[in-house]
Amino acid sequence: MDRSNQTSPVVGFILLGLSAHPKLVNTFFVLILLMYLVILLGNGVLILVTISDSHLHTPMYFFLGNLSFLDICYTTSSVPLILDSFLTPRKTIPFSACAVQMFLSFAMGATECVLLGMMAFDRYVAICKPLRYPEIMSKSAYVPMAAGSWAAGSSTAMVQTSLAMRLPFCGDNVINHFTCEILAVLKLACTDISINVISMTVANVIFLGIPVLFISFSYVFIIATILRIPSAEGRRKAFSTCSAHLTVVVVFYGTILFMYGKPKSKDPLGADKQDLSDKLISLFYGVVTPMLNPIIYSLRNKDVKAAVKNLIFRKHFAQ
Repeated sequence: MDRSNQTSPVVGFILLGLSAHPKLVNTFFVLILLMYLVILLGNGVLILVTISDSHLHTPMYFFLGNLSFLDICYTTSSVPLILDSFLTPRKTIPFSACAVQMFLSFAMGATECVLLGMMAFDRYVAICKPLRYPEIMSKSAYVPMAAGSWAAGSSTAMVQTSLAMRLPFCGDNVINHFTCEILAVLKLACTDISINVISMTVANVIFLGIPVLFISFSYVFIIATILRIPSAEGRRKAFSTCSAHLTVVVVFYGTILFMYGKPKSKDPLGADKQDLSDKLISLFYGVVTPMLNPIIYSLRNKDVKAAVKNLIFRKHFAQ
């Protein structure tokens, strides 16, 4: 039923956050703040070493630098707002600010999906076609690949945000979330949202389904090639070049599948617990994955560890 004529239009939203669970606020404020600082430090160091160390001026580390910058942008688009919501129960956010936050969050998420697919292609060429790697993954190829990832993510975010913000919002303006999460916002529209649902479904197929299939097929060929290597040491070295990326992919998509694939409780008495669970899972998805990415690449990559040590060594003696 169209309720747009029954109430005045909404000019802002109220973010509930953890206002219904005040005992958790202080604990989660400290926890999320510490994780955010680790994200800024870890990804900032990765960006610095991939730029400053000439040994890391390769397509793989160029993509890794993009991934680190993306993780910083993604968390910065939401974590400060989340921390502020802990300090200010029932945080009010203007309509325009909500649209900007929604756009940035959606754009970064979609870009990461495409970027992980590009990184899988880079590993496929490196292992399956090593002799042609310099030719295929030249600078004139991998720079447009990264730029295309950002352009694709930003384009779909603009479409989804525009469609969402053009809807009439009236009456209830309370978002039961930490941020302007697009699905939570769509629930407040007082009109038919079928176009938005269709558009979101198409976007999910393009930016989630296709990259997953592309990555899966890439690793089928990668694993088949590795298994044909005669020596165990050769197989180990070949797999080590893509193990960090594969770990990041499993963490990233595994968390998404857990978030949206888990069954919903049908018990009305458990609705509040389920809402809290959904919000906390979404919260940790937004900070844990960006925090783990630099840790995974640092621990599983000798070149990155060596570059970080050299950076620390140079700074120490520079002082």
